[in-house]
Order: sequence, then structure tokens, then C-alpha cells
Amino acid sequence: MDKNNYYRSIPKVDILMENEEIRKLSEMYTRDFVLQSVRKATEDLREYIRISESEDEIRKKIDNILEYIKNDLDEYISFNMKKVINGTGTILHTNLGRAVISEDIAEKINKIVTGYSNLEYDLQEGVRGSRYSHFEKIITKITGAEAAMAVNNNAAAVLLILNTFAKDKEVIVSRGELVEIGGSFRVPDVMEHSGVKLFEVGTTNKTHLYDYERAINVDTAALLKVHTSNYQIVGFTESVSLEELIKLGRKYNLPVIEDIGSGVLIDLSKYGLSYEPTVQNSINAGVDIVCFSGDKLLGGPQAGIIVGKKQLIDKLKRNQLTRALRIDKFTAIALECVFREYIDERKAVKNIPVLKMILKSFEEIHQQVKDLYNILNPILGSYCELNIQKCESQIGGGSLPLERLISECLTIKPKSMTTAALEEKLRLQEVPIVGRIVNDYFMLDLRTVTLEDMEIICDTFKKMIVMGEII
Repeated sequence: MDKNNYYRSIPKVDILMENEEIRKLSEMYTRDFVLQSVRKATEDLREYIRISESEDEIRKKIDNILEYIKNDLDEYISFNMKKVINGTGTILHTNLGRAVISEDIAEKINKIVTGYSNLEYDLQEGVRGSRYSHFEKIITKITGAEAAMAVNNNAAAVLLILNTFAKDKEVIVSRGELVEIGGSFRVPDVMEHSGVKLFEVGTTNKTHLYDYERAINVDTAALLKVHTSNYQIVGFTESVSLEELIKLGRKYNLPVIEDIGSGVLIDLSKYGLSYEPTVQNSINAGVDIVCFSGDKLLGGPQAGIIVGKKQLIDKLKRNQLTRALRIDKFTAIALECVFREYIDERKAVKNIPVLKMILKSFEEIHQQVKDLYNILNPILGSYCELNIQKCESQIGGGSLPLERLISECLTIKPKSMTTAALEEKLRLQEVPIVGRIVNDYFMLDLRTVTLEDMEIICDTFKKMIVMGEII
């Protein structure tokens, strides 16, 4: 094979730049931007010719150089962060953005962030204000706390609290509560970086009140309780109740801090789920400071929300770390909107997507699956085997780990390609469709799929058939 002939067959850069399609792209994205992709395409083609021994493949690459250039431009121009259809059945899917924000709240956010706002301006007094003032009143109303603030996530909340009240001192915590939060972030590590000394008491499965009391000394600055929301220890276990720990804290004049994790505001046991301690319960019990996540069971934006005694919250606000960990205007307005939904619990379970998906009835899911099957089976029947079957959804995000929600899914098994190949093609669509592969079937759990999502799923499969992506 004379590779020099193929090198000579590569279109010259200036000729490619005069191509009508390339000229249109240059008008859209500037000549210099397109020129970079044209040069890259020719250089990559030369390298491919150098290493390839297939004349057919080389000719194909040369013939398709324009497509190569356009695809390269698309990679730069198309947005990396996209809307994704979540067909996994995991409601708080960390990889897919956790809590979904309602369209109504998104619209309110859009109206405020697309212009100037009174983020840190007191309209009544005409002076600088606080970004916490916009949501502090509604949060304290809902939770019963004296004061509230928020930082960018719950790990940051724990770090700020400990740094403020226990720097260079000891904080006592049960060994059974030294959890890993996710992404290899662990409570002991967060404590270390906040500047406090961790004092572990008890054992993994059993901690007694006397373990805490024996550990208290002149260097003790606080008692920390971490709600193990992302796992449960069952069997031969014992832990100290919140009320007992608060009583002990009062006895020794030590603040009791609780990381409650998921931040649920509604007693979910009323709806047939496992009981998860509410923020209100902790405040009513007398915990001095409580922190929790905004984007878990609360159903809001990523944030670490801190509520508790006003004197202590005011001290947190004055910590220099607060500025480094503070929330932006998007989060501030989103928190105000989400907490307003909780004024009426009936409104919250109807309007907050996370709660709505958790409480979605099996009958509603079944109807959705039937509708999707009836649309897709005539279209996909020649290419895939489609079935409806029961499955289990999960809440995810480290919330209610043992809770399984009965659901129903559409299963798809291609006849002439692998299920893994179908999963990949769906994941790489303009609107990616993410599901699960179970027993060599691609599964779409309809608990986490909206009616709008169903239309996109149907349109995507139709397009894939036309384009020959499903064979």
C-alpha cells in the first residue's frame, strides 16, 4: 500500500475552508474557531493513515472528513450538562442531580436571576442586607427554630459549625455514627479539617449514655449526633436517644449538635413509609443546632441548612469561613420557594417533585407503563421484545436506605444487538435516556419518568429506527 497517495488525497486546509458547509459554519462560529477543527481533522487523518493497514477504512475516513469536522465542532458547541431522563427508579440519584426542582419554582428563579435583585439589600431601610433574610423567616416558621442560615452543602455546614464552636477542642461522637457521606467524604475527615479533635465513644453497634459522660473533660466543646440516614445497623444494637443526649449537654453546659442528614420536614410514616426523624422533632426536643441537606428529602437545591438557637446561629454568621461557604442567589431564592411549599403539607406533597415521586401510586405508574408500551410496541416490536413487569424503586441519595417502593417498568430486549449496545445508544442521545440493565433486559422504571419524558422517549425511539441505530 502506497500511503503517500492517501496523504496526497487529504483535502488541503484552505480548500476545506472554502467548502460551502464549512463556510456556513464559519459564519456561525467564527473562521478561527472552525479553522482549529479543520486543522485537527487533517492532522488526525494523517496519523490514522500512518498507523492503519486498511485501505477501505482510510478511504472511508478521507471521504467523511467533513462529517469529522462537524462532529468535532459539535463536541465544543453542544452543552455538556443536559436534561436527562431518569428511568432508573432512583428518585434522589446523586449522579443525575439529586432532587428535581419544580417548573413553578424554576420559573420564579428565572424571573429573579435574569435581572438585579435585593440579594443583599434591605429595601425597607435602604442599606446593605443579608442574603439569609429572604428565607430565614420562613425556615424558622416551618421548623420552629429561633434562627436559620445556609451554606453550599451539608458537609460544609458540619465543618462551619464545628470550626465555630469547637476549634482546637474535643467533640464527642458515637463510633456507630462516623458515617461516610458519599464520594469518599467522611465525618471524621470533615471534623479534622474543621480544626476539632474527634473523641469516639462506644462501639459500632452499641453506645451508652455513660460512654458520653465518661468522655467529658475540660477540653470537651460539644456533643455531636449524626443521624445515620444512609445505612442502618440492626440486631444487637443500642444508641443514646436525642432526649438523653440533650439532658447530658444541659448538665455539663455543652451544646448538642445534630447532623440530621436528609432533612425531612414531613412525617413520612403517615404515608406508609418508614419513620424518618424530622427537623421539627429535633428542634422541639431541644437540640441547639441542627443541620441537613437541601437536595435530599427536602426536595430543594444543594445546600447545607443550619437551624437552631439564635445566639449560636449569629455566631456562625460571623465566622470568616461563612463567606467562603456561602450560597448564591440561585440557591437563596430556591430555598425560599421550597420552604414556602411546606406551609401547607398537602401542597408540599403535591408540588415538590421528590415527594410526589415517592408517593406516586402504583396505579398511576401502571397506567404510564401501559401507555408507553402501547405506543412503543407497534414501533419497536420488529426490533425488540417489550414487556411490562413489577420492580422496586428506591429513594436514593443516602435517604431511607432500606425503603423499597413497589413500582412497574417497561423492559426492552433487542433482537439483533446486545442490550448493552442499546443502553449505550440511549445514553448518548441528544436527551440521554438512562435506565438499568437487569437480567439482560433494559429497564425503564416509570416512577421517575414524567409525562413529558414519555413523549421524548417515544420520539427518540422513532428517530433511532429511522437512523438505523436499532437493528
